[in-house]
Order: sequence, then structure tokens, then C-alpha cells
Amino acid sequence: MKINSLEVEIDGIDKDILRDLMEDARKPILQIANKIGISGAAIHQRLRKLEQSGVISGSKFVVNNRILGYRTMAFVGIYLDKAARNSEAVKDLKKIPEVLECHYTTGNWSILIKMICKDNEHLMSLLNTKIQTIEGVSRTETFISLDQQIDRQIQL
Repeated sequence: MKINSLEVEIDGIDKDILRDLMEDARKPILQIANKIGISGAAIHQRLRKLEQSGVISGSKFVVNNRILGYRTMAFVGIYLDKAARNSEAVKDLKKIPEVLECHYTTGNWSILIKMICKDNEHLMSLLNTKIQTIEGVSRTETFISLDQQIDRQIQL
């Protein structure tokens, strides 16, 4: 691994390790080591360096939202009356558990959020009682996802 001023360059072994862990973060280190042909200690060392450099920021379990009853995925463009209200609006959006992502954007909206809801009624309720009541929100534009067709990380 080579660290430049603003980015990290990883070698082929690092990429192999990351590919395996991106596929299954619970894959045993020794299984990866045997596949790549280096020791488990070397894998641990490389993982520690990847974490310290910021390339890896942790691991997580992926919860199946549909099984928990959340069936409506929506993207909501939020128009603010003033750009200066962004930080306060984001602070209020963080209080809404159904908001999964929040992006400060260029273009028509000030903010774009990704939400998960139980159904359309739940979405409408959140829009009317939580999001559109945030100070500075002038209006919203909502897009419901019919199907997520691609879900991946960057390929190495």
C-alpha cells in the first residue's frame, strides 16, 4: 500500500483481500490467506494498515428491510428556502429513523434523501408530519423506487 497526499494506492494482494471481504465480511482470515498464498498474520497486518489509512471503515450486517415490513423505498428531493438552513435541516432529518441517506446536492434540490417506509401511507405521513414541517423546507419532490436493480460497492 502506498499513501499519497490525498489518496491511497493499494496493491494486488490488498485488492484480493478486499474483494473477499466485500463479498462476505465474515469470511475467515485463514481462508483468505490460504486462497491468496500468504500467512494469516500478513492478512491481519494489511487489514490494520487498510483501516488506519481509511480504506476500510468497518464491517456491518445487512438487514433485509422487506422481511421487517419496510416495503417502500423513496428518494425525496428537498427544497430549502435558504441554503444557510442546510445544517439545521440535516440535524432534524437525522432524528427520523427512516431516513437512510442524506446528500447535499447541486441542481434543483438542496438535499436529496433516501428513505425506507412500511408502505405509501407511512411515507405520506412522514412527508407531511416530519419532513415538510422542518424549518426552511419549502417543498419536496418524491420518487418511489419500484425495484432496486443494482446494489454494489466499487469494484476493485
